[in-house]
Amino acid sequence: MDNSQLQDRLEFLRRAERLKDTLRSGHTTEGRTESVADHTWRLTLLVITFSDLLPNVDLLRLLKICVLHDLGEAINGDIPAPFQTGAAPKSDKERADFESLLSTLPAHLKSEFLSLWDEYENIESNEAQIAKALDKIETLIQHNQGRNPKGFDYAFNLDYGKQYTDAVPLASQLRALIDKDTAANAAHSQRGG
Repeated sequence: MDNSQLQDRLEFLRRAERLKDTLRSGHTTEGRTESVADHTWRLTLLVITFSDLLPNVDLLRLLKICVLHDLGEAINGDIPAPFQTGAAPKSDKERADFESLLSTLPAHLKSEFLSLWDEYENIESNEAQIAKALDKIETLIQHNQGRNPKGFDYAFNLDYGKQYTDAVPLASQLRALIDKDTAANAAHSQRGG
């Protein structure tokens, strides 16, 4: 492989680094605004931690989907779930942004990465279904664990992504445990705590 091909891949990685500065609506335990890269890291850790409870799963494929699923947000940022409205779905813009990030990669990688992103977005495989469900689980964990600003809408999380978490038995079981924390945080927040 010549140096220009290596440089093209390095350029992709340099551009993808923007995900570290792309902020989400959640906060860490210390109160710092969470980045999309923070979320992606813990989603992959979540998958690895529970992989022994996910039978008949291509773990490498699942991890690739998790790493790539929000990468398009490096260009125009994350849109928090409560604000995902409008004529064009979030995924249309995010896919276009993702494609632009891939522009320096060789055709076979562009094709693989886009295929995995589409698989996730359209929930076309068992791995995509698990990734979608655990993506929601990671968000719920962070919202409960983080030091969120006053007025944070914990109650929204009681329904957030339920159709995805209900579709995966492990996610549904995790959700039942997490929803207890969410309900307690919502009640505490309503009391002005």
